[in-house]
Amino acid sequence: MAVAGRQPIRVQCLAQAGTPEVPPQYIQPPESRPNLPSQPPRTAARGGDKTIPAIDLAGTAAIVRDEVGRACREWGAFNVINHGVPIRLLDEIRRVGSSFFEECPMDLKLRYSCDPSSAASEGYGSRMLVTSNDSVLDWRDYFDHHTLPLSRRDPSRWPHFPPNYREVVVEYSDHMKALAQRLLRFVSESLGLPPSCIEESVGEFYQNITISYYPPCPQPELTLGLQAHSDMGAITLLIQDDVGGLQVLKDGEWVNVHPMSDAIVVLLADQTETCVCVCRPADHNQWQVSKCRT
Repeated sequence: MAVAGRQPIRVQCLAQAGTPEVPPQYIQPPESRPNLPSQPPRTAARGGDKTIPAIDLAGTAAIVRDEVGRACREWGAFNVINHGVPIRLLDEIRRVGSSFFEECPMDLKLRYSCDPSSAASEGYGSRMLVTSNDSVLDWRDYFDHHTLPLSRRDPSRWPHFPPNYREVVVEYSDHMKALAQRLLRFVSESLGLPPSCIEESVGEFYQNITISYYPPCPQPELTLGLQAHSDMGAITLLIQDDVGGLQVLKDGEWVNVHPMSDAIVVLLADQTETCVCVCRPADHNQWQVSKCRT
């Protein structure tokens, strides 16, 4: 890949240059491309897309616990509404993220670049977890923030464009931590375990906040914004914009996760599966770890 000052070229730059064809390093192998005829999104028998369940956290604790357990067994992913995170904060994190990518000059963005020699460093990048030049690349740019534990949090490494960017990320981090802890308690209780069991098994709470930017693609049928994967942590909380594109794997088929206004998507990750395997081995094969892509 061409580099400028040791930095990989950003996907946004390719899109803005009007590249008519996707560079070969972004082209997925045929079996991994989106919306293949042999792999259509799963649909309900009577029309309309089948999608992940939505759980109202304002319900009674017993109902929420049972619904979380069912969603974990059947999907490994679900939406939550009435989750306690201020809606204006969800709007603000979208706004500051969009402003950074779309309004901040590229020379300023590059000041916050990830270390190109590290596959998982904090900052502005386009090659997360890429360890080989032979890897197929995602059609996205991102900013990854190390937010928890507090010993990792250094807002001076984050943009100050727009001016309240850092304050918004800190507030968002704190609210998402509280929601993640609440959800892990429900997951534990749905297994008949003490509420704190999974969180204690996971250990110290690590949190990264990644804001992804998916520029227009000239050949979207050949690429993915984020390749199929499961997350390595305990739980992933994700908010979408109104464009959509997120899919989860269900019974061997990719299912669309349509954006829900004010909802937060919950994805079970690898550490939670490990905890279930250790704490309740009899239930392990009944649980789904979410595999997703965009």
